[in-house]
Amino acid sequence: MSGRIFQNVVLQLKENTDRTIGVIDGEGVVIACSELSMIGQRWAEHVPVVNGASGAMVSSDGKTFKALNGWNTQFDYAVFVFGDNDVSRTVCAMSTVALNSAKSYYEEKHDRGSFVKDIISDNIMLGDIYMRAKELRVTADVPRGVFVVRSLKKGESVPTDVIQSMFPDRQNDFVLSVGEGDVVLIRQMPEGAGIKELNKIASTMEENLRGGGASAVVGIGTIATHLRDLAKSYKEAQIAIEVGKVFDTEKYIINYENLGIGRLIYQLPTTLCEMFLQEVFKKNPIDALDKETLFTIHKFFENNLNVSETARKLFVH
Repeated sequence: MSGRIFQNVVLQLKENTDRTIGVIDGEGVVIACSELSMIGQRWAEHVPVVNGASGAMVSSDGKTFKALNGWNTQFDYAVFVFGDNDVSRTVCAMSTVALNSAKSYYEEKHDRGSFVKDIISDNIMLGDIYMRAKELRVTADVPRGVFVVRSLKKGESVPTDVIQSMFPDRQNDFVLSVGEGDVVLIRQMPEGAGIKELNKIASTMEENLRGGGASAVVGIGTIATHLRDLAKSYKEAQIAIEVGKVFDTEKYIINYENLGIGRLIYQLPTTLCEMFLQEVFKKNPIDALDKETLFTIHKFFENNLNVSETARKLFVH
């Protein structure tokens, strides 16, 4: 968040009090102050005290602090006023109200979630991603997993609050409502994470939703190593769900990387597929095939048209 927004409010407050007022960030750096010479100073010793107050007003070394509204257990920004008497506490409380309002207004205009939603929806120019990411303090080049969660019951939406409660770190993770009832989770992943870690996260979400009475399917895209890759991964997660409707109807977690030949067939034009079926099944429709033959065909596709692997899975020669 821009320190200029806080500084403008602090300078207005300065006109109505003789107390020194300012704002520190989560690392204790003074990012706004009525005494301009103090901007940039680091007061790391006050950070544990403010965090320990859990949002309440607290005094430390002759100063009064109060954390601004935030989503994390640790504060992102806190107001400080010199002095630890009743007057300082009153000024601190009033300053907090004004600065919280400024913070909310700024976040509505420059919301991180809206920024990420614009990326996955291809509503932002590639060159603007870098500039906005820097402004909003969103790290650009860390690995992120993209998950699309869709309700299996037509007309119902996925409960966003359940997903949000599972991933409360709004600095690094994003839970977004997209489209008609879909919820997208963009989760920061550790270096070297792969399919196993992605599937584990998806399984946890699906189990929690099912435990709460909501049935959903989770589509997983490939890991995005940069913000610019989020849109591609999001589309892959959507494709995973759509292909799963056809080829993996009994699965609730579908990873794009495991779709195999199914994703190629899905992307073929419908008319071309219909022509192929008409040519192959000239005499009898595909529905005329017995269950054992259909089962064998499904296994053949599941194993990417590998004859020997399919035979091994079916325990036949």
